[in-house]
Amino acid sequence: MAKLDLNLLVTLEAVLAEGNVTRAARRLGLSPSAMSRALARLRKTTGDPLLVRAGRGLVPTPRAIQLRDRVSEIVQEAEAALGPADSFDPIRLDRTFTIRTSDGFVENFGPLLIERARSEAPKVKLRFVQKQDRDSSGLRDGTIDLETGVVGDDIGPEVRTKTMFRDRFVGVVRSGHPLSKGKVTLTRYLKCRHISVSRRGILQGPVDDPLASLGEKREIAVAVSGFATAIALARMTDLVATVPERHTANLRSGMRNFPLPFPSPELSISLLWHPRMEADPAHRWLRAIIRGTCSQ
Repeated sequence: MAKLDLNLLVTLEAVLAEGNVTRAARRLGLSPSAMSRALARLRKTTGDPLLVRAGRGLVPTPRAIQLRDRVSEIVQEAEAALGPADSFDPIRLDRTFTIRTSDGFVENFGPLLIERARSEAPKVKLRFVQKQDRDSSGLRDGTIDLETGVVGDDIGPEVRTKTMFRDRFVGVVRSGHPLSKGKVTLTRYLKCRHISVSRRGILQGPVDDPLASLGEKREIAVAVSGFATAIALARMTDLVATVPERHTANLRSGMRNFPLPFPSPELSISLLWHPRMEADPAHRWLRAIIRGTCSQ
């Protein structure tokens, strides 16, 4: 068997993770010509082109897709094995982490998370940024450290995910609202006017499909981009907001909430990150305290 150059594994992991030769070269600190030579050696070693041109970009071959997760795990294990053992101390950590999440998540879990981070790593700073879409490029290029939310089909295939908690939808109305007294039936629920929550501003939310399967339809009065805004409107009007229960617990203080009078989808709220951060001790610490905070 010919002697293998294990440095090619690091190059292959970068190429497959970035899907772009120029970005992979920049990540590894290589010149374009050196990266081209390394890619040529990879193609010869694997017997596969790995990346082929499609329009102005490159797309991975089936063999590259097959190798991506396996190679990433091998490189991460090697980095962990060769790194300093038991050297991480959060007390000395001086770093800013950027977390992309919703306003509702920050308002509900932010205070506990900030307090726990301060007690364990007083020099750490947390930067929360809003989710405008589900594009995972921020995780890939390092501008985002972590993201929270529901994992969709459009998430990058290399992105790592970990379920933090499961949630269900509930209805919420202001104190004194007609629905604040007595059992909320489907008939009573549908007689009210409702708030739709959609980042795209459409007059339809996640509970409308289950209603449609029953042959029913809500009267949508207004669409907003987030659950926090929906709750704020419901607090000051006779509109009904339908929101995730755990995700919005603090926001619904002083309001009346009730189980939906029809079957509705369950939500799985996950933590998302790029695989190159998998073995980073500081990143592992941050992931752990976020999961711990959300489990309380």
